[in-house]
Amino acid sequence: MSKYYFLLICVLPLLTVSVLAQDDAAKPPAKEAKQDLRESMLGAWVLLGKPGATEEPAKGARIKFWGLGHWSITQADPETGVVIVHHGGTYTLDGDKYLETITFANENTKDYIGKSLKFKIEVEGDTYRQYGDGNPFTEEWRRLKK
Repeated sequence: MSKYYFLLICVLPLLTVSVLAQDDAAKPPAKEAKQDLRESMLGAWVLLGKPGATEEPAKGARIKFWGLGHWSITQADPETGVVIVHHGGTYTLDGDKYLETITFANENTKDYIGKSLKFKIEVEGDTYRQYGDGNPFTEEWRRLKK
């Protein structure tokens, strides 16, 4: 009886812990992946064009800024410095599904206030791509450096 008691008390719990640890290791870290994508978006980005048809940004190119839950886009006239496009708002992220809602805008983009746009997104190094889901804003951006 003492052999069985030893197996039940000492060996079985160790086997159970080992199996549970292996099971946890096989699961993808969903929250970490979501956080990693959000963190990789933070900062300032410059518009390059559509994926597969990008150009070096010209002076006065559109710039997008991301925080932890807010975003904005600004573009100034390269000759005068006067802002010609400015809008932004909030966003949510669910995996690679990105939803941005426009809560403020200048005169040129005020018709977007209150609208939400859906995208599938990806970040590879210093390149951000968004693919419009029901909208025409499929774009590629490059992270701005200091």
